[in-house]
Amino acid sequence: MVEVYTGRFAPSPTGLLHAGSLVAALASWLDARAHGGQWLVRIEDVDTPRCVPGADLAILQQLADCGLVPDGLVMWQSQRNTAYQNALDTLIQKDWAYPCGCSRKDIETAIESAQAQSVARHHAAVYPGTCRHGLNSKPARAWRLDVRAVQTALGLPALTHWSDRRLGPQKQNVCEAVGDYVLRRADGLWAYQLAVVVDDAAQGISHVVRGQDLAGNTARQIVLQRALA
Repeated sequence: MVEVYTGRFAPSPTGLLHAGSLVAALASWLDARAHGGQWLVRIEDVDTPRCVPGADLAILQQLADCGLVPDGLVMWQSQRNTAYQNALDTLIQKDWAYPCGCSRKDIETAIESAQAQSVARHHAAVYPGTCRHGLNSKPARAWRLDVRAVQTALGLPALTHWSDRRLGPQKQNVCEAVGDYVLRRADGLWAYQLAVVVDDAAQGISHVVRGQDLAGNTARQIVLQRALA
């Protein structure tokens, strides 16, 4: 079966698009056209406190002014709560997601206690699995994916491999690099990783053109894609 190319541009409406974002939009549009595929736009407004009112429509107008018009209906993440909840419920039913009561400080303290060293500044702490087997009387704050449980149940290797057309072959051990990552945040908002995986599946996205700074998200998204397949 010949794969149908479906690409997307997914800006966050925290303000108008800057030059770099427009370059990414154009690159994704050109790649879709070069492959005879379709190009979609998704407004990633799941992080509502950071969104600027009216920025979503302004972004769509910016794209249109540049001749970048999507080939289908625009999707807004803020309208997708039911889909995200259904995905989380599926993972919970399979015992692949669990509630977490840890604050960021709790995580850093646990790591420092175990390793006798400080978490490097500007680097996210790798979650040590503190709440994986219970909250220990702490109130639930967030929901996390049990990465190792998913890998074990599905027979997935510890190293997640993928190929990037620019960077070449890539791999990451999600357990070691990230740990069990958040699906729903402590403030009740949906985490980017869950939202993007659910929405890419719903829109049938086959190819993603994005900045190199986002490449590190890929392994987490692959694991979650397989968990929700």
